[in-house]
Amino acid sequence: MSKEFLKGAGAEADLEVNPPSWYDQNGVELLLGERAAQIIPDARMLRLENDALLPYSKLLIATGAQPRRLNVPGADLEGVHSLRRLEDSVALRSALAAGDRRVAVVGTGWIGLEVAAAAREYGNQVTVLGRHTTVLRQLEPALGDVFRRALEAEGVAFRLGCHPVEFVRSPQGDGVAAAVLNTGERIAAETVVVAVGVEPDTHLAEEVRIPVRNGIVTDASLRTRIADVYAAGDVASSLQPFTGDHVRSEHWSNALNGGKVAARSMLGQEARLDLAPYFYTDQAGLSMEYSGYWQLVHGAELVLRGSTATAEAAREGFVALWVRDGALVGGMNVNVPRQQKAIKALIASRARLDQRRLADPSVPLAELAGL
Repeated sequence: MSKEFLKGAGAEADLEVNPPSWYDQNGVELLLGERAAQIIPDARMLRLENDALLPYSKLLIATGAQPRRLNVPGADLEGVHSLRRLEDSVALRSALAAGDRRVAVVGTGWIGLEVAAAAREYGNQVTVLGRHTTVLRQLEPALGDVFRRALEAEGVAFRLGCHPVEFVRSPQGDGVAAAVLNTGERIAAETVVVAVGVEPDTHLAEEVRIPVRNGIVTDASLRTRIADVYAAGDVASSLQPFTGDHVRSEHWSNALNGGKVAARSMLGQEARLDLAPYFYTDQAGLSMEYSGYWQLVHGAELVLRGSTATAEAAREGFVALWVRDGALVGGMNVNVPRQQKAIKALIASRARLDQRRLADPSVPLAELAGL
């Protein structure tokens, strides 16, 4: 919803997990507009907000996450958007599509930069606001700068090391007119997008004392501490067999693969969520794919195939590889397609690599991975 659909390249039907007819055809009872209120483990019941009770033999919590909101004056003004649900993307696309508007994006993560790129493609004046002095803080500053420079080349402005303390109402109505920063600067904006992360929706687990630590704690098979209750997706902090710690991943590949693991586990089959997190982005002429473990990549040795010294060099393509204790723990390809199969295989293998050959662009990664 922050990629093709927001840019107007996709229809709402393209975002459906399954067509409406799929549920009846596959014996799935779908209750829309019904909110789960309470798990009753001893009775194996789920209570809905209308007090109806649903019996279960296995229960999966997949409640996702909610956008963080800014607790500043004017945060509820018309024209201040977040991006999480379909209706959010529809409303934001409508606001951006006319073009020639002033747009402020609060947040310098992947979602914020994707929204900024889409807003600029529509011909809007775009300013990105960031609390920190670098963007994409999961990456080394030099790699984050690749994406910042690409967006700047498209006309996106950045105000870093600052944050909004107020959104100002338009004199003509209830809409937003500007963001006031902690520096005193005033950024004119008829559209504001707040993209400062999400919080997992863990209330169902908390009420029955399922452990919660930045998400519902599960084992590698997505089982919680309570028998026959599982969690998957953005809400789950699952044991990562590769690293031995608990990880909560907000990327679509986690939902895709975690759903399958949860299903198999709930059916009594052996299944573990042990794939390296994966995500991608396409923005400002850069097509990027990434696989890896953030907690291992942080502080690891960076091996670069290609150059990021200039915007032009980066657009020609490069591959960033992170090595810890001689083995690959993460890899990112930018404008160099068809690298992820080899990167994922190298990570999974845990094999110690020849650093000289790893750094040599003439040696295909597939050859190193034995593919």
